[in-house]
Amino acid sequence: MVKSEAVAGVVRSSGADGGAGALTVSASGPVTDKGEQTRAHIFACALELFREQGFEATTMQEVAVRAGVAKGAAYYYFPGKEALIQAYYETIQAAQERMCAEAFRREKKLKARLTVAMHSKLDLAKDDRKLLGVVFRYTGEPRHPLSCLGKGTAEMRRRATQVFRDAIEGEKLPKDLEVLLPVALWALQMGLLVMFLYDESAGQVRTRRMTDGALELTLKLLGLAKLAILKPVRTRVLGLLREAELVGAEGLKQRGEVS
Repeated sequence: MVKSEAVAGVVRSSGADGGAGALTVSASGPVTDKGEQTRAHIFACALELFREQGFEATTMQEVAVRAGVAKGAAYYYFPGKEALIQAYYETIQAAQERMCAEAFRREKKLKARLTVAMHSKLDLAKDDRKLLGVVFRYTGEPRHPLSCLGKGTAEMRRRATQVFRDAIEGEKLPKDLEVLLPVALWALQMGLLVMFLYDESAGQVRTRRMTDGALELTLKLLGLAKLAILKPVRTRVLGLLREAELVGAEGLKQRGEVS
C-alpha cells in the first residue's frame, strides 16, 4: 500500500516498507496564500516539462503556457530556469532534512543514522536523475548559479553538510574530527550521486551497494582517524578545507581548532 505526505505543496510517496519514494510537487496542501499557490503551481508545471523534454529543451514560455499564467508572472516567481532547478534542490534538501530528523530521533547507532543520511538523498532523487545532473553539468563553471561548488549553491552545501553533522551528534569524537567528518561524508555523497547519475542497473543497485560498502569502510577508518597520533594530519586537512572555503574559519574557532 502506498501513502503520501503533503508538506507545503510537496508530496513524498513512500512504500509499504517505509522507504522514501519519488518526490513530486503538488499545488495542493496547506499553502493558503494565493501567491504561494501560484508559485507552487508554476513549479509543478515546470518539473513536468523538465521530466518530459529535459531542462535544456524547456523554455520559460512553455512553463507559463503549461501553468496557464502570463510569461511575466512566471518570471516574477522564478527569474529563470536556473531558479526553478534551485527550488527543486531546495525541495529535495528540505525533504531529506525532515526524513533524517525523524530517523535520527529513532536511531541511536551511528551506522543506521549514516545509512539514512546517505540513502535518503538517493531515494528522493531516484526518478529525477536527469534533473540531478544539471548541477553537475556546471561544476566547471564556478560563477554559474547552479555550480555545485559555486556561491549560488553555498547554502545547499551548508544544509547538506548539516545533515551529516546531525547524524554524528552525540558520538565521542575529537573536536577537529567533528568538523572534518561531516564535510568528508558530504564529499562522499557527492561522489556517489555522480555514480548514481550514470548507474543503469535496475534500481541503481550498484550505487546502493557502493554506498553501503563505502559506509562500512568509513566506519572502520573512523576508529583510526580518532587516534591522537593523527591529530597533525587532521589539522592539516582542516586547514586545506578552510582554504578551499569548505569549512568556515568561524566554525573552527568555535570548536577551538584555530587560534
